[in-house]
Amino acid sequence: MNLLLHICCGPCACYPLKKLREEGISVTGFFFNPNIHPYTEWERRLKTAEQFAESREMPLIVDKNYGLREFVKRVFPVLDEPITLKLAKKRCGVCWAWRLEAAAKLAKQNGFEAFSSSLFYSIYQDHELMKKIAQNLEKKYEIKFFYEDFRVGWDEGIKISRELELYRQPYCGCVFSEEDRYSKAIRKERKRLAREMRRQGEIEWPSSN
Repeated sequence: MNLLLHICCGPCACYPLKKLREEGISVTGFFFNPNIHPYTEWERRLKTAEQFAESREMPLIVDKNYGLREFVKRVFPVLDEPITLKLAKKRCGVCWAWRLEAAAKLAKQNGFEAFSSSLFYSIYQDHELMKKIAQNLEKKYEIKFFYEDFRVGWDEGIKISRELELYRQPYCGCVFSEEDRYSKAIRKERKRLAREMRRQGEIEWPSSN
């Protein structure tokens, strides 16, 4: 299978690439992450993705458009809502859909047999929601969505990234996740809401470490 793998960052692609190649899948990377803030962070993650791709001899397609303005426009409709776990999930959903659609569209246009993303390696993302988004894109663009739960290789991926001395970012990427990561008030509120959701039997949205 010839697969286009959207790469959210170098470290998160370490285990997925290893696992896919073990399964005999030919992988081409695709760096498209206009959500990342600030520009210097986006640039550093791009360079790290390129460093990783070169070290593993993986072809890499790069979209060098820094799309912060477009990202803010896309998530703006939900920003007036109170800070809740559901809001974070909704905001992230907009971002996941944008990047996954770019991968699906590019895969279809360039003759790939399938598309996927290193987002499915992260233990902090909502896999079920991302899967639903990708499955809808599979129908829209008539291109196979390849799903595998790469979270099982979380520790192995970290080990590989450290062996390669890759830059490991401290937050997801966008300006909002940066605030979530470093604001004590927001982290405290997210933990409170998570406890409340558990009591109500709702799905918990993972908080940052």
